[in-house]
Amino acid sequence: MEIEEIEEIAEICHEVNLTYCYMLGDRSQLTWLCCPEWQKESAIKGVQNVIDNPNLGPGDSHKCWYKQKEADGWVYGKEKHVGQKTHPCMVPYDQLSAEQRAKDVIFIAVVKGCMDCSDTRPFAEKFVDIMDRSNAE
Repeated sequence: MEIEEIEEIAEICHEVNLTYCYMLGDRSQLTWLCCPEWQKESAIKGVQNVIDNPNLGPGDSHKCWYKQKEADGWVYGKEKHVGQKTHPCMVPYDQLSAEQRAKDVIFIAVVKGCMDCSDTRPFAEKFVDIMDRSNAE
């Protein structure tokens, strides 16, 4: 898969996560166009991880995210603070709330939905169809 496609999937995942966070009352997220480069790179690495590991579960996805954050100097904190590199999700997966665990489930589902190779439309169009199908269920 080309890097441009991976970046498109990462952007979709980011925007879905932003929307989900917004629904939870977290207004701290920025859109893909406004978010810092490190955040984009994190999403791109997450997408690549799902592509490289098709049987990856949400706990494994979180563990990879955690390890990357830890390598970048992040630690647990009650609130996310970019300058201090603290994040409330810097805990093992089983210690996350159901709402936070859902982020990993959603992320993987969006990546896999966008990877449907039988559909050659641009990823953004496929995403709209995926969302329409899930709303119909």
